[in-house]
Amino acid sequence: MSEIHLTGELVCKTGEDALIVRRHLPEHVQRTRAEPGCVSFRVTPTEDPLIWSVEESFTDQRVFELHQTRVADSEWGRVTAGIERHYAIEGLPR
Repeated sequence: MSEIHLTGELVCKTGEDALIVRRHLPEHVQRTRAEPGCVSFRVTPTEDPLIWSVEESFTDQRVFELHQTRVADSEWGRVTAGIERHYAIEGLPR
């Protein structure tokens, strides 16, 4: 199996959304980096205070899917569910 790479942006519409991201991001990053199979995980602010750059790598599709499931069931997943995401994913079967 090949590594899965996700790149893109987390795009807030309001300063309130950005505050939610800043408040909950450190725990989300810590939990994700601790997941077995997480190769790298970075969410960094851009020059626009409402946009974050996202880069993730996982060892394989199974690990990536487990990550997605964990995130959906997490506090991060709940509080950021309405925030727009623009992602490209490489390594998944077509």
